Amino acid sequence: MLLTLWAVYTVSFALMRSVPGNPFSSERAVPPAIERQLRARYNLDAPILQQYTDYLVAIVTRGDLGVSIKLEDYTVNEVLAEGFPVSASLAILALVFALSLGVTAGVVSAVYRGSVGDFALMGTAVLGIAIPNFVLASLAILLFVFLIPIFPAAGWGTLRQVALPALCLGAPVAAYIARLTRAGMLEVLGKEHVRTAFAKGLPKRTVILKHVLPGALLPVVSYLGPATASVLTGSLVLEKIFALPGIGSHFIFAALQRDYTLAMGMVLTYTVLLFIMNSLVDLAYAIIDPRVDLE
Repeated sequence: MLLTLWAVYTVSFALMRSVPGNPFSSERAVPPAIERQLRARYNLDAPILQQYTDYLVAIVTRGDLGVSIKLEDYTVNEVLAEGFPVSASLAILALVFALSLGVTAGVVSAVYRGSVGDFALMGTAVLGIAIPNFVLASLAILLFVFLIPIFPAAGWGTLRQVALPALCLGAPVAAYIARLTRAGMLEVLGKEHVRTAFAKGLPKRTVILKHVLPGALLPVVSYLGPATASVLTGSLVLEKIFALPGIGSHFIFAALQRDYTLAMGMVLTYTVLLFIMNSLVDLAYAIIDPRVDLE
């Protein structure tokens, strides 16, 4: 993880310094004297290698991600502390919705394979995968905000305000989970221990829930790591569309405004989150699959 973070830090630092413009580029030019003072304040007047080293040392030794260049009187740590609970709440709700809907649809589709319901659910899943979440968000706003005013258009603080963006964010993930669950269910349904359970006269519901579903969920667990990545990166745009004060909206702001420190803090934060989620997925294998030993 430390090696990955260092590589991400190095590449991000080089890319941000190589793109045209700087934090002080705007339609209204900053006087040269003021720009010199600003560069001195944010250590941007130092040699590029010294900037790289000083910022890296501050992160490693003190956990200090620096001061935001564009958000006056805000450190990057403060921006993350304010925005992370919003993004985390949105991501958790989206994943809960995706798992609930996706697993249910996959189980129903596999149990009633070849039926009208199977084709309808899988067709919907294909559409869910094909339509980007920001397009889905635009359609959802038109339908559930203007035509059928059920949800508010934007804002944060109540469940109604976060429900619509969570549904839009989790819908493509739910579609993937539905297809993975169906494929896993069909594979396990053909196993000998499942046929034996049916032959013993066990109720169909018991066989499905206790003997089939745990084994069928292994592909879903594997997908939770990439699913988390999808939710986190997808929230960047949705937070902007629904005016949510999460770290995703700050990420876009930092990229557009060339806020070096804020952008770097966001990149490193997302890297840590994705690394942790992938590690948790690996550990979850030992809980779900008895054949896997953590040792």
